[in-house]
Amino acid sequence: MNKTNVKTPEVSPAEIEEQRLYRTLGLSDHEYHLIKDEVLGRLPNYTEIGLFSGMWSEHCSYKNSKPVLKKFYSQGPKVVQGPGEGAGIIDIGDGQGVVFKAESHNHPSAVEPFQGATTGVGGILRDIFSMGARPIASLDSLRFGTPQTPADRYLISQVVAGIASYGNCIGVPTVGGDLAFDDAYQQNPLVNVMAVGLMDLDQIQVGAAAGVGNSIIYVGAKTGRDGINGASFASAQFDSDHESQRSAVQVGDPFTEKLVMEACLDVSQNHAAALVGIQDMGAAGLVSSSAEMGSKAGGNGMVLDLDLVPQREAEMTPFEMMLSESQERMLLCVKKGCEAEILDVFAHYGVEAVVIGHVTDDDRYRLVHHGEVVADVPVDALASQAPVYQRESAVPAHINNAAPQQFVPEISDATAVLKEMLSQLTIASKESIYETYDSQVQTNTLVRPGSDAAVVRIRHYNKALALTTDVNGRYLHLNPRIGGQIAVAEAARNIVAAGAKPLGITDCLNFGNPEKPEQFYELDQAVMGMSEACQKIGAPVISGNVSLNNEYDGVPIYPTPMVGMVGLIQGLEHITTQDFKQAGDLVYVLGRTKDDFNGSEIQKMQTGAVSGQLFDFDLDYELQMQNLVAQAIQAGLVQSAHDVSEGGLITALAEATFGNQLGIQLTSDLTVRQFFAETQSRFVLSITPAAQAAFEKLCGENAVKLGQVTAEDRLEVTAKDGRFDLAVSKARALWKGALACSLK
Repeated sequence: MNKTNVKTPEVSPAEIEEQRLYRTLGLSDHEYHLIKDEVLGRLPNYTEIGLFSGMWSEHCSYKNSKPVLKKFYSQGPKVVQGPGEGAGIIDIGDGQGVVFKAESHNHPSAVEPFQGATTGVGGILRDIFSMGARPIASLDSLRFGTPQTPADRYLISQVVAGIASYGNCIGVPTVGGDLAFDDAYQQNPLVNVMAVGLMDLDQIQVGAAAGVGNSIIYVGAKTGRDGINGASFASAQFDSDHESQRSAVQVGDPFTEKLVMEACLDVSQNHAAALVGIQDMGAAGLVSSSAEMGSKAGGNGMVLDLDLVPQREAEMTPFEMMLSESQERMLLCVKKGCEAEILDVFAHYGVEAVVIGHVTDDDRYRLVHHGEVVADVPVDALASQAPVYQRESAVPAHINNAAPQQFVPEISDATAVLKEMLSQLTIASKESIYETYDSQVQTNTLVRPGSDAAVVRIRHYNKALALTTDVNGRYLHLNPRIGGQIAVAEAARNIVAAGAKPLGITDCLNFGNPEKPEQFYELDQAVMGMSEACQKIGAPVISGNVSLNNEYDGVPIYPTPMVGMVGLIQGLEHITTQDFKQAGDLVYVLGRTKDDFNGSEIQKMQTGAVSGQLFDFDLDYELQMQNLVAQAIQAGLVQSAHDVSEGGLITALAEATFGNQLGIQLTSDLTVRQFFAETQSRFVLSITPAAQAAFEKLCGENAVKLGQVTAEDRLEVTAKDGRFDLAVSKARALWKGALACSLK
């Protein structure tokens, strides 16, 4: 039995057990008894139970999702680093790697929207530069309820302001993302942030603390009482009682992070011989970074002297210091004897850096405070031996009872319905949001927000990266497996439409309470669908995070597994955008259109909800259509490419007219209703007349010519049973003004 000489002014070990205080920290009775009887063989003290609370939270341990995550396709010839480190890495040739990951900050943003969003950006950027990569871009994927009250509008405006503030100040461009509105997110918004970095593959760093006697160095901002036990808060069920939990939300400082980032990159690139490992202090703060680094080394432990931890508040307890999620902090393991070399680097940048401990030759994780041992636990028990649960699964009643027939839209005036569609907040322009972001800093952004995918150049090379985020929670609500496939497929369509080849994905798995069988079913099925699509498309999952218990007073959000995808463009001449380029170009739709309306924007618009069985989806056909678009772009045949998604074909056509304010004159055998169908695997393409023969030979019957681009201010589309006729300027004004107006 390991004994500790412990001062715990908060509560005694006996009181923790008798009053079951561990429950307030997110631990179950079963988990407490595991810690007491099997891990420690004694009563844990308050600090120790806090360590386990953070490390055994879903956010850090994936105890409810690990069996599901193992189903992901994460292999591939270009994968350099898959799931398990700060971020994933894919080889893009020339000795370079693209590094990317996504994180969620949902509950913090619901409670304190500005700081919740700000610190979400800061945290994901640290994941990137902890790998030795320089962040070159960020994207955000946001879900809100429909803004109806001043409180709704305040929440949205503050989340957006938080994202803009951090990205703009630190100098990393926010180049894209996606935004949708639905009542399912009214009390539980989703704030997911993706960051992308670039690095030389011979400079990869990992988060391990190996080598007996090597030093543990704390770097960055001082530790305060913000974000105490935020990992457990993020893993908890959310309800009206949690709305005032602002102490669980961190406070960000992008100017400090900029200095920390530059200093860490300096160490990674110029002092690699002295560096053993590096990791950011993210969820669960100092305990997660140190315990994970110790556990990864295998067979080593560590001792930390908490009196040496830089603190910005007086009389902080060991519990508070270890569980604080104060931002802009990193942890390094440095070779013994090289400490001064590393400390000098941080001093040069004006960043505080302090040796706070060392690696030991056993497997113990020990904390010392005021000369006394206040925690002594096995390091692996914290970092890698949390219990893993195989939860019960059950098909949700709304899926079991779903009617098989497709919804039939009511359309008496095609133009009027189109005007209403363009004003739907999920469809409308997001310019009023992304204009607050600096998308051009670093001067590498070639395609800014507003097209299917952002494009960022790789300096000194004739290549670029295409970046996108995507998911439609309504589809997953009706069928999580097919919806998961579509989330990956639509992200890939965005990448392909930009002229790129998909490389891989990261994800934020936003779901409800996994202890409820119907909600676990959604998680499990969605991951299987995503994995199937990733394998088919050849885009492995290399990183991501899980955000469960996204529900409010017991009502879950739609299952929303955000997909962040990166693609590679070989040859800058192949960069393609969605806007029609010139009058006289021919307009085609690639892919077949069917009566697919369940889960669609027009069903939600006309009925106020989505229902029924989701339409069918064919992954093989999807890949066939993507390959045709890629071949056409590579052959230089394509002027513009735009994937068909929410709102259907007529919406995609209208959006393609807006950028250069060109008109269209089209004729189709489709019905007016079918123009609003959300059948997958489709693209709107424009080509020059000179390319017509070669394009039609390549695509065959898969591409149907609709008509041509005009110089007139007119959107004219004649369908089989009706007609859309609207000034492009009027359509654009409706589309552009809807969101801005609703947020005023």
